[in-house]
Amino acid sequence: MSDSELHNQATHRFIDLANKMKEEGQDIQLISAALMSASGVYVTYAAAGNNGVLQPSGLEKVMDLYRRNLEHIQLRKREELEDQLPKSESD
Repeated sequence: MSDSELHNQATHRFIDLANKMKEEGQDIQLISAALMSASGVYVTYAAAGNNGVLQPSGLEKVMDLYRRNLEHIQLRKREELEDQLPKSESD
């Protein structure tokens, strides 16, 4: 399995868990905030270890990575939505 496929599979597992939490009655804003917090904790662990912290330069790199990732997600979402429009509406 390619890295891209593994990435997509892991992403969908997190989304499935978030959707399950929503179905259990959790607020989606709370779920989103918790996912962001968990991601921040885990990226710190991945970069600096269990007892480390990100230095300012590392923090900037992570924030840039998050920004690029979110921009990519939004671009793909826009393309997906445009593909769903009837041809005359997307011109």
